[in-house]
Parts: sequence; structure tokens; C-alpha cells
Amino acid sequence: MYKVVIGLEVHCELKTNSKNFSGSKNDYSSIPNSNIAPVDLGFPGILPVVNKEAVKKALKMAIALNCKTPDEIIFDRKNYFYPDLPKGYQITQMHKPVGVDGYVMINVDGVDKKVLIHDTHLEEDTASLDHFGTYSLIDYNRSGIPLLETVTEPCLNSAKEAIAFLEALRSMFLYCGTSEARSDKGQMRCDVNISLMDENATELGTKVEMKNINSFNNVERAIMYEIERQTEVLSSGGKVIQETRRYSDEDNCTYPMRSKVDAVDYKYFIEPNIAPVKVTDEFINEIKSEIPMLQYERINMYMDKYSLSRYDSTILVKEKEIADYFENCIKEGSDPKLAANWIISIILGHLNKLEIGINDIYVTPKMLTELIKMVSENKISSKQGKEVLYKSLSDEKEPTDIVNELGISQIADDSEIRKIVLEVIEEQPQAVQDVKNGRDRILDFLVGQVMKKTHGKANPSLASNLMKEEIEKR
Repeated sequence: MYKVVIGLEVHCELKTNSKNFSGSKNDYSSIPNSNIAPVDLGFPGILPVVNKEAVKKALKMAIALNCKTPDEIIFDRKNYFYPDLPKGYQITQMHKPVGVDGYVMINVDGVDKKVLIHDTHLEEDTASLDHFGTYSLIDYNRSGIPLLETVTEPCLNSAKEAIAFLEALRSMFLYCGTSEARSDKGQMRCDVNISLMDENATELGTKVEMKNINSFNNVERAIMYEIERQTEVLSSGGKVIQETRRYSDEDNCTYPMRSKVDAVDYKYFIEPNIAPVKVTDEFINEIKSEIPMLQYERINMYMDKYSLSRYDSTILVKEKEIADYFENCIKEGSDPKLAANWIISIILGHLNKLEIGINDIYVTPKMLTELIKMVSENKISSKQGKEVLYKSLSDEKEPTDIVNELGISQIADDSEIRKIVLEVIEEQPQAVQDVKNGRDRILDFLVGQVMKKTHGKANPSLASNLMKEEIEKR
């Protein structure tokens, strides 16, 4: 058996109005080369200007990743020539990244794991290339967009753990409001480094890198394929070649791109056209104050404080807006378990059906809390409550108004229901005797008579209990 060792390099575009070092619009566009400036094209004599918002969002992510932050922001030149880098170098960070030595907590199959972060650094994205049979086309819209690269240590040991980390990282971007992190727009991409080693070995196996995988499903499939491929090579007595491979989702295979014997010498040096910027404690504290409670912490809080299951907690925190909605219900006085059940079973289904967000619905946390209390206090039945919520969502009316309009408020007063129970007992002496003789099903008939007399408004459970109590007295 072999131990799988995985390290990830995740690139995510940050959400800003302009690009990292130019005034070009940072906006996804289907029209090629529509968001460009001389800086993006690498024209002679250009001078980059640092985007403060990009730096702030990069630092916010570094703090969320539990990283150490630098005392100053500096950038470096990473020198290499490729068509998607018109300057012949990339402005990135090497000497002082925005974050180093961090970690992210994940949970896989009920087991917590700390994923170590080597560093996270801010750089500019490259242009995008479209390859055809005999030529390639280049789109500079992406060139210069703020890009945060997060590099893990080789500490992941399965495809499941890798996907759990990617999902946790994506949730951090969304919770912090630093990126849309949409793979379908190329905003989040991943390089996977994977090696296999004997279980008792002390040194890592030969590393294989898979470049630019653009969806979580493809990351999982690529890892599973590469584990199987490398296992076959090692089991047959062969040696895994250190190389860069590409993943093809058409046939679910990886293919060699180039060998990679030694690390490339990019001849890093500090970017001379960007002056260092001091990072003050005040600036860091300002950023920290803007970071909400993140997904992992919320899951544990929901489990510990509200006694929710991990499954329900995980569903509720998947989107920050839904988690906030749930917590606002509790602030309004909802029972946490009941609020979670109503949100998960009805409201999320409504959102998925209409493909809308929770902030787009009419029912507020206060309205939902009032409805839950009506059910808890037996003013309406659980079935009626669900019908009211569906109607409130579709008709955009307050639940309390719908209850009043339909006249479905339950009678939950003991004395009032007992009076009706006694009437039914007097009217149905034979049925009462049948119940006393052990024919329990007849009790449902008697309760049904109570419901009929009250036009369905009597609380069924209370009516049944009172009916049993009065029959036992006879």
C-alpha cells in the first residue's frame, strides 16, 4: 500500500473595480480585449500603480487563513517569457508574501484536520489563450486582474481532503467578500502536486504536477486517476517521472506536458517601480474587524451551542447569507432546531426551485419566527404552518395575515375543547363504550367529531388527550 501526499496551489481572482496595477476595469466580459490599458499590454515606459483595495482584500484572506502578515507590502518580478505575459515578467510576491505559515481547519468523515498553508501571495493574472489547430488567440481582459495564490504544504492525503480544503477556501472568499470564486468564469483555478510513498517511508515520493484544473469535480477525478496511474507504475517496479501533466475531462486521463527535473530559476528580484508600503497595526485591526465568523467556526458553534447535527449545520453555513438568516431567526426568538428545520426543509427548496438568494424572499426572520411560534404554541398545526409558509413565499404576504384570512387559528384552550369533548361523549354513547371495550380505533372517530364541531380548529393532540381522559372517568 502507498500513502498519498497532495499539495495544492490555488489561484483566485479578487473582486475589485480595477486591475491590480492599472485602471482597467476588472470585470468578466465575453468581448475579448475590451478591458485593457497600456499597462496590461506591457507597452514600453509603463509604470504600475498598486491597487489598495486588492492589497486590503489579500491581507483579509491572509488573516482568515491564520497567516502571519508582513510589516510592509513589497512586490517582486518573476521573469519568464510566455505569450500571456507581454512584459516578459509577472509582478508577484516572493520575498514578503501577504501571508505565511497559516492553516485551515477542515472536517472529512467526521474527523478534523489542520491543512497547513505555506504562503498566500498577491500577483497579477496573465492573459488568456485560446488554442486552435494552427494558431492561438490571446485575450488581455484577464491580464493584470488581482490574483491571490494560496499554496498548501504537502499535507493532504486523499481526494476527499483536497476537495474539502478547496470548498473551505472558496467559502472563505465568499464569507469575506473578497471574490466570487466562480470556476465557470475562470476565477478559481488549481494546480495539484501529488506523489505516492511507501507507508513506512520517511521521504516523499516523486512529485507530479497537474496544471490549471478549473473545477472541483475535475480536481477530484484527476487526483483519483493519478493515484491509480502512479500505483500501477510503482507496483510494476517502475519509477514515477517528475513531470507536469494536464488533465483532460473528455476521457478522464492525465497526459504529459513537459518534464520538470529541477525548479525553474525565475530570477526573482524586487520590483523597482513599486515602492514598499508600510502595513500598520491600525490597518490590520481595521481588516480584522471586517472578517465575519467563518464557516468552520459556525458549524462548531451550531453543533455545540444549538445542538444541531453536523449535516444540518453544514447546510446552513454553505452560504453566509443563509447562516445570517438562521442566526437572525434565533435573535428574534426562534428555537434553533425548529428554525433550522423550517429553513432547510422549506425555504432552501424554494430558493433552489426559483434559483434565487435568501435575501430575495419576502419572508423575513421575524416573520418566520412568528410562524414557528404559532405552531409551537398550538395555534395552528404543523401541516397548516407549512402551507402558510409556502403561501407566504409565493404570495408575498405575512404569515400572520394569511392565518387570519384563512381562519385556521387553532383552539388550544383546555376548557373550550373539553366542553366540545363532553358534548361528543353525550351524543355518541355506543362509540364511547366501544373504546372502553378496547376498540381503540373508535377514538379517532370521536376526535374527528370534535374536529367537525370546531370546523377543524381544535388542536388534534389536545382533543385526543382530553377525550381519553374523559372516557377513563366513566
